[in-house]
Amino acid sequence: MKVQIYKENGLDSYEAILVDNGELFDPTYEVLLRSEKKLKGNLPYFALPVGEMDKKIQKEVSHIVKNMKKNFRKKISEVILNENKDLTIILSINGGPSSVFIGKDDWSEKVEKLKKIVSYMEKKRKIPAIINLTNSKKVVVKFNE
Repeated sequence: MKVQIYKENGLDSYEAILVDNGELFDPTYEVLLRSEKKLKGNLPYFALPVGEMDKKIQKEVSHIVKNMKKNFRKKISEVILNENKDLTIILSINGGPSSVFIGKDDWSEKVEKLKKIVSYMEKKRKIPAIINLTNSKKVVVKFNE
């Protein structure tokens, strides 16, 4: 994933590459992978506040994305972690955006639910604008008109 690490004001930021083990590498690593033909598609973005840089969180997000099947992973445009450690995922499904609010905890469990919801909605040809999974016992799905 391409990581954009930003400061509180959002004006100052720098980029890195998040690899499978949760480590951050210099952005030139992407160039190297592409030149060796090991990376073909676009990398999703991961926005991370500088104050929340934490190996455990980086590894958890990396693990979640790595365990997604390729066809679902391609739908991810951006993963955002805010200062409150709330996780949000922006999906691009059939050219339209879907905002998915995951919340602070149980990320892996909620992403599994998300995969099922997206699969079901794609079969029904209805793509939600917002999916709220912050409460794992109550899923809220909203559509644009």
